Amino acid sequence: MPADGESKEGVFVQERISHDRYDVIIAGARCAGASTAMLLARQGLRVLVVDPAKRGSDTLSTHALMRGGVLQLHRWGVLDAIRAAGTPAIRKTTFHYGDEVISIPIKERDGVDALYAPRRTVLDGALADAATAAGAEVLHGLSVMEMIRDDDGRVRGARIAGSDQQSREVAADLVIGADGIRSRVARLLGLGFEHTVPHTTASIYGYWKDLGLEGNHWYYELGAAVGAIPTNDDETCVFASVPQERFEAERGDGLEALYAAVLHDVSADLARRVAESSGPGKLRAFAGSTGFLRKAAGPGWALVGDAGYFRDPLTAHGITDALRDAEILARAVAEGGDDALRRYDEERYERVRGFFEITDKIASFDWDIDQVKEDHLVLAREMNGLVETQRAFE
Repeated sequence: MPADGESKEGVFVQERISHDRYDVIIAGARCAGASTAMLLARQGLRVLVVDPAKRGSDTLSTHALMRGGVLQLHRWGVLDAIRAAGTPAIRKTTFHYGDEVISIPIKERDGVDALYAPRRTVLDGALADAATAAGAEVLHGLSVMEMIRDDDGRVRGARIAGSDQQSREVAADLVIGADGIRSRVARLLGLGFEHTVPHTTASIYGYWKDLGLEGNHWYYELGAAVGAIPTNDDETCVFASVPQERFEAERGDGLEALYAAVLHDVSADLARRVAESSGPGKLRAFAGSTGFLRKAAGPGWALVGDAGYFRDPLTAHGITDALRDAEILARAVAEGGDDALRRYDEERYERVRGFFEITDKIASFDWDIDQVKEDHLVLAREMNGLVETQRAFE
């Protein structure tokens, strides 16, 4: 028999879900959904989390956690599991602006003396384990298929199904969509975008061993950007980003050719290191997606993570954003009532607005080297504000 929480397919949906009613149902068991579930279960709420993916599955990611995200994992007691999985401590970040190199040591602050970039199998798994330990019911191989509403239109639960579409209605006071940029929950709620941005990048990802780099490296040249981020299994995630128009124009020549060209554009040294390295598998691409803001809460429902707010992954802040929003939402749920959820929506908007705008500016590639340096200073100020937010949660 499969272990608890692993996929048993829809024929077992009736037996797998333990109760007819929960305080909260969460669609999505990756970093946004699992962290929200953990925090709500620690409040004593009965929480059900469902996710169609297999437990422990990977997903495309830059993996990078900024200081605010590391601080949250530390406070939540999850960082030890990230370290125990062999995730390397990152103690220096280096920016390459054309020929100029700026290295910044990671200084100890608020009990955090390093950054981390865990593989998503590690991070999502650690958060799901923490949610389960807190009392949440985390089930893979199941999906939210329909919203249950009362006569006033308020969400009162969800219909949950397995891959064979056998389903079960489950009541809940709150249904949370943590199911990513193509959120089914948002679609079922009929939510559009309240705000979008005009610029989109595309990225190609590869994993490489023995690059001989220390810490995170970020490379910027006109029309291209590259990140090199050390992660688990002695590998470095190297992602190459270009305007979506270039990606579409050149992808026909093959991802390998475009990837090599972009690396050479930004750093001949990095291109050489990658060419001489071994990699565990083929390159993967993210063709880009429009950045957006959706309304984040309403009567009986809420969105968290990429389901409610997506910005271009070029700046690698998505995971940290998701963890922040999970904590803001959990505080709102603890307060109780529609007014608290409304404040969550408003607070999330105020906290992400600056990030949203500066990320789009960087993703436009409509800058020279001096300008992108200035943009990164603005981004750094926004990140410092996020760290102050984490202090307020203590």
